[in-house]
Amino acid sequence: MSGSGWVGTARTKLEPWRERVAAVRTAAERTIVWRVWERLLEIEFVDRSVALAAKAFVSFFPVVIVVAALAPPSIRSSIFTTITSRFGVSGRALVTARQAFASSDDVRRATGVIGLVFTVFYATSFFTALQRVYLRAWRRPPGGNITNYVRGPTWMLGVLAYFALVGGLHALLGSGPGAAVFLLVSFGGSIVLWWLTAWLMLLGQVRRRVVLASGVITGVALTAYAASATAWMPGIVTRNQNQYGFFGVSLALVTWFSGAAICIVVGACAAPVLGEDPGRIGRWVRGRSPSVLVPGAAPTLPAPPGRPRLADAQEASDDALPPRSPRGGSTDAPGA
Repeated sequence: MSGSGWVGTARTKLEPWRERVAAVRTAAERTIVWRVWERLLEIEFVDRSVALAAKAFVSFFPVVIVVAALAPPSIRSSIFTTITSRFGVSGRALVTARQAFASSDDVRRATGVIGLVFTVFYATSFFTALQRVYLRAWRRPPGGNITNYVRGPTWMLGVLAYFALVGGLHALLGSGPGAAVFLLVSFGGSIVLWWLTAWLMLLGQVRRRVVLASGVITGVALTAYAASATAWMPGIVTRNQNQYGFFGVSLALVTWFSGAAICIVVGACAAPVLGEDPGRIGRWVRGRSPSVLVPGAAPTLPAPPGRPRLADAQEASDDALPPRSPRGGSTDAPGA
């Protein structure tokens, strides 16, 4: 058999398999999971997650330490309990973390008025990075840059209040039967926190019922992630601390923030896909109204040109939303 004949025979035998693969791909592309994956690719989720984790480490965490140092000892202790339990920190790392929160007098003296001003900017920096994730995921036009200097610190105080309440509740209920009540309240509080966060990040232009999906997904993902951290985080912290000292603890925290950022990005991307779904899930998420937006909200931006690729996930993300193609319409209505 000639070479060309052999190639033709091979192509003939492979054709049924190609058709089956194409059929499977077509069926997968109709699922919600595939559409969530495409939305993740659209917003360059790898780069977004890394950027958000970096902002959390250099902006969010220092703000927590400074604000906790200025708070009364009971509130500071509650915040410390919540953070260390979510990070899964124990052993020598727990002692190191306690020193960072216990040295309140030193932090107060080192902070001063100028330090407090920078703290506000730090909070705004992380808030802005987080807001970009939600705006890109929902294809919303940018806005609120000036009001972020108020929204950012306000949101940060709300998060710290949540930390303080959860930590205080943990100390009150302790272990035993009260632990089940604590876990239930903490889980519900996490959902409410991320529900309100999504609504705030989207400037209140997406209906609260619709963004509830984002709060549920993010709350469940972060709760499960924090629970798993108690198993693997202590080992990472111990190895890093033995090798790098205090700097090793910082590397471990960056690892934790990276995983948490992915949970947040997934929750931000899954919610608009569920809300825009033309089927039963979308109708349940939207409720009686067919629109995902509040009356008078700016129209949703069209989808970008072309289908997202896996390579898009690692592209450097811009601070502002990229220009959109005229193709596609508003996702305000189901099925858009």
